[in-house]
Amino acid sequence: MNAKAEAKDSRFDLLKWLVVVALVVAGVVGNQYFSAEPLLYRVLVLLALAAVAGFAALQTAKGQAFFSLAKEARTEIRKVVWPSRQETTQTTLIVVAVVLVMALVLWGLDSLLGWLVSLIVG
Repeated sequence: MNAKAEAKDSRFDLLKWLVVVALVVAGVVGNQYFSAEPLLYRVLVLLALAAVAGFAALQTAKGQAFFSLAKEARTEIRKVVWPSRQETTQTTLIVVAVVLVMALVLWGLDSLLGWLVSLIVG
């Protein structure tokens, strides 16, 4: 790691990550231990634990970097020009047609080579 990245790291980042891991482990073990309880309660507790773990992870330097990356990725996705329905349909039909033509060509080549081998072998 370079000096800038190390300078951003807090002294307590390792402790925060241990808290995140402990919360995740508690969620997994608790979900297994309380398997007789209604599913709704277990899901609500898991969502609460995930929210707390996510909040704790966002307090670390790597968590903040990940959140920043996610925001930038969302911005980039908004810049993408997505194809229209007509363009998607046309492209799909072209791909299907090419696949069918290639399947016929390979079937014909396989039949021809099989016929030639059977002539040679007898």
